[in-house]
Parts: sequence; structure tokens; C-alpha cells
Amino acid sequence: MTRLEQLTKRTDVSEQHQEIFDQIVGSRGRISGPFSVLLHSPEVAGRAAHLGAYLRFESVLPDDIRETVIITAAKEMNCEYEWAYHVTIAEDSGVPHEVIEAIRTGGSISNLAGNYSAVISYGRELLSGKRVSDSTFSENKNLFGKQGVTELTATMGYYGMLACALNAFEVMPEPGRSTLRD
Repeated sequence: MTRLEQLTKRTDVSEQHQEIFDQIVGSRGRISGPFSVLLHSPEVAGRAAHLGAYLRFESVLPDDIRETVIITAAKEMNCEYEWAYHVTIAEDSGVPHEVIEAIRTGGSISNLAGNYSAVISYGRELLSGKRVSDSTFSENKNLFGKQGVTELTATMGYYGMLACALNAFEVMPEPGRSTLRD
């Protein structure tokens, strides 16, 4: 049970905030997960959704890399909802099973393809250690360019922020979804 009521219907928000509700639905198809609780502060929900729509749907990062970033953030933040929702998208985006398992278990990434191990290292360092080493930063900048490493960083931070909301409000995935413990 979430700590705040999940606002998932248009009538759950005031008339003056229904435009924000509609914009979120327009970009995602429905209200769920973090936005169902962030809508208790409609401006926060709307502004977060705007940034998220760019990072998720328009970023220069390839889909498989973007989803690797997201599930790495989910793991590092121990966020069941984010993991459950995005692991399926990661699989559909072509993230190899061994990459997903290395992230889920916190295992070695030394045998993974360079772009995956670079992104996972970046996320582990940034979200666990709060810093990124020069070598990890340089590797990711060389792989994805200046805009790519900037968007990688923003995506990691954005999904870290959503994980904070999901964890604080105790939003859990629907039964039957994959979890970090599977």
C-alpha cells in the first residue's frame, strides 16, 4: 500500500491541474508509478514528466543503452517498481540477458560488451559513490560524445530521482512482474 493515494484518474486532480494530467497521459498513455504520487504536487509531476519525456523518447542515446542506464539506476537505488517496469523494456530494446543479470545481481561486468560495462560502471560509481572517476567519464564520453555523456548523466539522475519518490511513497510493482530478487 502506498503512503499517498495514487492519483490515476483525471478527476483525481483539480480542474486547474488537469492540463498537466493530460500532458503526462499524452506522453505516456496513462498515469502510473511515480506520476501517480508526484501528482500530489502537479507542477513537480508536470516538470518531471517533461524532462523524462525527452530523456526517454528523444535522447541521443540508443534505446538499449538508455534502458541499461535506467535499470542500473533502479538497481543502485534498490527500486523495485522502476526495475519491474523497465526490465521488460530493456529486454525488448535488445539489452542482452547477461547484462540484465549482471546489473540485477551486482555481479562482475568485465566480460560484457564495452558500451554496456561502461554505462553500468558509470551508474554504479555515480549513484553509489556520488562521483565518477576520470577513466569512467572519459570512456563514456568517447563512446557517446559530449551530448551523450550529458544525457547519460541526466538520465541516471532523473531515474534516481524517480526511484527516490517511488521508494519514499512505497509504490510497488503489480504482482507477477520481475523484481530485483528474481
